[in-house]
Amino acid sequence: MIPTQSSCRAEAVLALIGNTPCVPLRFQPEALTVWAKCEFLNPSGSVKDRFAANVVADAERRGWLRPDSIILECTSGNTGVSLAMIGAAKGYRVRILMSHSASQERRQLIRQLGADLELFEATAGYRTGIDLANRMAAEDSRIFLPRQFENPLNAADHEHTTAQEILRQLPGRIDGFVAGYGTGGTLAGIGQGIKARHPQARIIAMEPAEAAMLLGECPCCHWIEGVAGGFLPPLLQSAPLDGEMKVKSVEALAMTKRLTREFGLLVGTSSGANVVAALRLAAELGPGATVVTLLCDRAERYFSTQLFQFSEPVAGSTPA
Repeated sequence: MIPTQSSCRAEAVLALIGNTPCVPLRFQPEALTVWAKCEFLNPSGSVKDRFAANVVADAERRGWLRPDSIILECTSGNTGVSLAMIGAAKGYRVRILMSHSASQERRQLIRQLGADLELFEATAGYRTGIDLANRMAAEDSRIFLPRQFENPLNAADHEHTTAQEILRQLPGRIDGFVAGYGTGGTLAGIGQGIKARHPQARIIAMEPAEAAMLLGECPCCHWIEGVAGGFLPPLLQSAPLDGEMKVKSVEALAMTKRLTREFGLLVGTSSGANVVAALRLAAELGPGATVVTLLCDRAERYFSTQLFQFSEPVAGSTPA
């Protein structure tokens, strides 16, 4: 266990995680409204703060973390930032494995929080980093692996916290929930939580059109960071999916721009992709349907990506 002083110090940041607002986004040209859970308001700027805090707390309760432990994880960036934040607050050393394709801003945030960063060539998507992490852990007994892609805590935390927050914030009927997947934990956990209260709700997986693996297509290059990492994560198998929706990278970029210019929401590209898919589902379900999605992270970690080079969309343009 970590020293009591470190535990007390961590409370300041831990108290900021979760209980994010759920806001209506009213799109005038489409005459549609979707609800968005503002996960970018978590303290490190993404939904991954929830898993990072929960997995570290669980490891402490089980006695798996010592003062000399090293928390090691493969990530597209957001989980790495979150773990680095928790590690800084609690006094743990953190080492992050991340693909060379991840944005410069994510790398800088991880380093700024004091974590070690190792980049790798993702020849097999996330699987490359997962295998590397397993090898490193086998060689060093100090290493603790959160295993975000397979750890059932990932989905369970979203089922018992994030989903319950949504249900409290939207006490009426919920007709659909849409989200992309990286680990699959968010989609599985929130989907299960919503289905338990609203069995008729449709749970839809958003996938980049260029990498729609649930639809049997081969992974390819896309610009929606943090989702579809080249393999289907084990946690996704527990998601109560009713369907999938493909979103093109350019559609995601255009919607992300709209969210910023029309709603003042500085969010990342996966948020835009989620909203594109949520609007489609709302249109399918018809007038009065309540569809919920996530705004996953902040725009500031995308300055060096296509999002900030993308030309401004035509005002009021409708996603294809």
